[in-house]
Amino acid sequence: MADEFGHLPRRPDRILKAAKWSMQGLEAAWLHESSFRLEVYLFVVLAPLAVWLGQTPVEQVLLIGSMLVVLSVELLNSAVEAVIERYGAEFHELAGRAKDMGSAAVFVVMMNVLLTWGLILLPRLF
Repeated sequence: MADEFGHLPRRPDRILKAAKWSMQGLEAAWLHESSFRLEVYLFVVLAPLAVWLGQTPVEQVLLIGSMLVVLSVELLNSAVEAVIERYGAEFHELAGRAKDMGSAAVFVVMMNVLLTWGLILLPRLF
């Protein structure tokens, strides 16, 4: 949420407010978005595996970072869907297109996870 002061330089209290709003967003996603919960579960399982399988810090960052991007894009997709639902559940071509594009964005970053994990880990198997 924006506060009443606009775009002033950040002070510790304003940073704490921003952190609070971010936590509220994460909580809302957890409570209302089953896709987000599933992706968090996968992250909890795969992140330690990435630390174990990554042979260098760069590989570990790539493996974990690719999954964090999925969570970020899922949050953005959920935000788009929430705004669209706010204006009603009736069909509108642009609303449908926006939802489809948000879903496609999540799909693209999931393909990035598969590509990243595959290019790092598959050569070790063959």
